[in-house]
This record gives sequence, C-alpha cells and structure tokens, in this order.
Amino acid sequence: MVGKLWCCGLLATVAFFCGCAGKTEKNMVKLETSMGDIVIELDKAAAPVTVKNFLTYTEEGFYGGTIFHRVIPNFMIQGGGFTAEMTKKQTHPPIANEASNGLKNDRGTISMARTSNPNSATAQFFINHKNNDSLNYVEGRNPGYAVFGKVTEGMDVVDEIAAVKTTVRMGMPDVPVEPVVIKSAKVVSE
Repeated sequence: MVGKLWCCGLLATVAFFCGCAGKTEKNMVKLETSMGDIVIELDKAAAPVTVKNFLTYTEEGFYGGTIFHRVIPNFMIQGGGFTAEMTKKQTHPPIANEASNGLKNDRGTISMARTSNPNSATAQFFINHKNNDSLNYVEGRNPGYAVFGKVTEGMDVVDEIAAVKTTVRMGMPDVPVEPVVIKSAKVVSE
C-alpha cells in the first residue's frame, strides 16, 4: 500500500513538473467591441510567432480604441490598426508569415492582414466571415494569410459586424458608417 501511494505521488509530481497534468493551457483573448464580445482561441503550436505578436499588442493595450475599418460581408472583417478618426496606429516591426502552418482561412478563423509582401504583417488582423480558400497557403503559388486562431464565442457578433452599412472614408472603401470600436482586447482564462 505504501509503495502504491508513493508511486501515485511520484507520478503526480512528474505530471506536474512536465506539464502533462490536467488540461493544456490555451491562449484565449476577448475582444470587447461596441457590438458585443468576441472570444478567440489562439493556436500557439501552429503559429508561435504570430500568436506572440498578437499577445504583445494585446498586453500593451494597443487594440483598445481601434476599429474594424474594413468590413466586407461574406468575406471578412478587418481591424486592429486604425482609430475611429481613421488615424493609423504606430506598430512594431513586421513578422514572418506563418501561413504554411496547415491552418485554413475557414469561417470563424482569425488571420493576420498584410500587404502584397508576405512578411509584412504587424498588428492588423481579420476574422473570416466565410471559408476563404483563396487566402490559403499553396506552396510555390500563394504565400497565403497566416491563420493563428479561431472564434470560440461571439460569431453572432462577427455576423452583425459583417452586416453593417459601409462607406468610403479617407480614401478607404468598406469602412463602417458607424465605427465598430474594439473597446479592449484582454487575455482571459477558459
């Protein structure tokens, strides 16, 4: 009996120190928007550089006061770079594109926005409103857009944002007439 207790205690200790006890830790971020909350589960295993980048901006409070500045129904909603006055926020240097990680730009996934340069993503992100196969990585043909997580709560909010009326502001099309503000982005537990 003593040997059995010692063995169980040893296994519990080993499990604790190796990190294999209980559930694995997930990086969850809640976007509090003017239209409701969106909770995103980040995939650190598939996109470590991108998740670290997104968490850095989140922890710095960067996303608070930014808007969804590009909204196209049946495509995506993009935000994280401009204030309601359409002022572009100063960002950190760009990160490497992790679009070859095997994750797809399916409905409800979150990806990094970028320019025509595949390695130009900084703070802006988008949530796919539908499956966007044309945004996926294809070796030798399409550098793709890096998926780094998925919406776990608030897809109804994404749908509502995608349905807002848009206009052209400061030369940019698809900007919501009434700003859809990201009030805050916070790391949350499950």
